Amino acid sequence: MKRNIDTICVQGGWQPTKGEPRQLPIYQSTTFKYDTSEQMARLFDLEDDGYFYTRLSNPTNDAVAQKICEMEGGVGAVLTSSGQAANFFAVFNICEAGDHILASSTIYGGTFNLFGVTMKKMGIDCTFFDQEWDDSKIEACIRPNTKCVFGETVSNPGGNIFDIERFAKLAHRHGLPLIVDNTFATPVNCNPFRWGCDIVTHSTTKYMDGHSAQIGGAIVDSGNFDWEAYAAQFPGLTTPDESYHGLIYTKAFGRAAYINKIVSQLMRDLGSVPSPQNSYILNLGLESLHVRMQRHCQNALTIARWLEQNEKVAWVNYAGLESSKFHALAQKYMPNGICGVIAFGLKGTRDDAIRFMDNLNFVSIVTHVADARTCVLHPASHTHRQMTDEQLLEAGVRPDLIRLSVGIEDVNDIIADLEQAMSQM
Repeated sequence: MKRNIDTICVQGGWQPTKGEPRQLPIYQSTTFKYDTSEQMARLFDLEDDGYFYTRLSNPTNDAVAQKICEMEGGVGAVLTSSGQAANFFAVFNICEAGDHILASSTIYGGTFNLFGVTMKKMGIDCTFFDQEWDDSKIEACIRPNTKCVFGETVSNPGGNIFDIERFAKLAHRHGLPLIVDNTFATPVNCNPFRWGCDIVTHSTTKYMDGHSAQIGGAIVDSGNFDWEAYAAQFPGLTTPDESYHGLIYTKAFGRAAYINKIVSQLMRDLGSVPSPQNSYILNLGLESLHVRMQRHCQNALTIARWLEQNEKVAWVNYAGLESSKFHALAQKYMPNGICGVIAFGLKGTRDDAIRFMDNLNFVSIVTHVADARTCVLHPASHTHRQMTDEQLLEAGVRPDLIRLSVGIEDVNDIIADLEQAMSQM
């Protein structure tokens, strides 16, 4: 029976049988016992399902991954130790030295640096495109060695909305998968697979956890991209893996080839696995995600409207506002709400913006974003300070941009704190 996402948030992933714990247990063990050497050998050859070492798989981690998979509507999912690890694995799973990727220029600064600097050192080149370019200009960036297109449902920190259907069609015209980071929208508010996206990533550190209690990431495979149709383009999935005695992932795992390669190969070799304790904490957050996202969105829209009318505010970017150039896309992809993150700028100098933040009371200045507590950040000075002025503008990060992550407190209290801080500018 197909269940609604509210039910999946609470009940998905862990289905106890007679005498088992109702709450998901923490399998805090590195290893698992078997009776014979043959049983273990078959696990190492990927011929049997089972657990033998937590770096590859663990019952607690897998139950939470299954819940997120069900929420997104995929064929398989894996948890990682951080959102950055999820984005790295999602791309590196189909790339190697000499390859190329395309990514939206407005993605999170850490991911921008990952693709543009760190992976470049590994021999993987990235071209960043402005999603407002027409298709022909973006398609001109595609090379014979291009392996994927990457974007964020809601960009961090700018709040731009990614036109998933448009870029899925563009990618597929060239035999490329579309990877979308769905962190800010969450599957409660947006289902990228519905619009043609092939692979979804998450920083589960954000709304999915919702309480700043753990760091994690997730990758979900739709199972819809036909790797075999472009076999020469994706040899890692369609040719023998000699480290597994010549196993071919598309032959062995069918639609779940992509996600199984991440688990079997990348986790084995790179080991960015979450601890079972962190996955347990993440699951507690997931159980209330559908309720919290509704409040985040209600509060954010109320505050965005208040900011828009405030004489001390120069501009506001929140796609829930009718005045936003992204409003139509938000209504298409996220009709029930976007997220709680607002980008805005104050009239005055950069020092005025700093003074405003320093005078806030319970709204905290933190690196984090997207949890139950309202927080604020000046990206150009903090999360994106490694970027040049030119890169900041390319990424949609204006020097005066303030990222306000609206929590689930009483909205009137949040507004009162913002108001008193602005009065001291």
